[in-house]
Amino acid sequence: MSNEQSIDYADSGPARPTVRKIDVSDLKEALVLGFKDFDAKPTHIMLLFIIYPIVGVILINLSAGYQVLPLIFPIIAGFALIGPMAAVGLYEISRRREAGLDYSIKYAFQVHRSPSIGAIITLSLIMMVIYFAWLGSALLIFNLTFGETPTSFWGFAREVISTPAGWTLIIVGGGVGGVFAVVVLALSVVSFPMLLDHDVSAAVAISTSVRAVAANPVTMAIWGFIVSGALILGSIPAFFGLAVAMPVLGHATWHLYRKVVEV
Repeated sequence: MSNEQSIDYADSGPARPTVRKIDVSDLKEALVLGFKDFDAKPTHIMLLFIIYPIVGVILINLSAGYQVLPLIFPIIAGFALIGPMAAVGLYEISRRREAGLDYSIKYAFQVHRSPSIGAIITLSLIMMVIYFAWLGSALLIFNLTFGETPTSFWGFAREVISTPAGWTLIIVGGGVGGVFAVVVLALSVVSFPMLLDHDVSAAVAISTSVRAVAANPVTMAIWGFIVSGALILGSIPAFFGLAVAMPVLGHATWHLYRKVVEV
């Protein structure tokens, strides 16, 4: 087996990796390193193949009526829930670049070679269950507050902003969405990168991620707001900004993992 292959994927990590304390300066450095990874190997094309099929489904449904309109914001917000799973290929590029290996885009599609692929699939399924639970909850909240299918985009937007039902939708939906976001942050902020870096179980990766958030609650909360803000801003110009925001955040998450977890 070649020397590159021998360092391609690390051996099993410890059952209980050490979690470090980090601060806002570490977040800034992780973002800078994430941007450098993106600048060295732009991956926006790869993200377009993920983002625009979803956008296409939304537009097709809107052209047939406005039944999907109440779910547009939950779907966009859901990018933050499934982002850690979708960014696995980006973590791999950052991992290889950091290790001095070839970091061609093709390696982003070869994560199935990871010894932890079973755990990665398990964690991905958990993320998808949470994502669909969020969409179901968002639809239930809309039905309980409005109950009628919108007849126009601007009419729906006006009702959301200017009516008690709309205010209830914003407050309750935002609160429930916040709970989902906290759960996903705790479960996945470092778990996916760790699974690529070491052959460990999903349980070890998840517990390490939870401990990382518990040890750095304020810093991780700031990270969560940074991720959410970047995804919202990236969604505004017809979703084009997501093709940059998502890869930069994905690469930065790898470097955040390297800062907070000692294995």
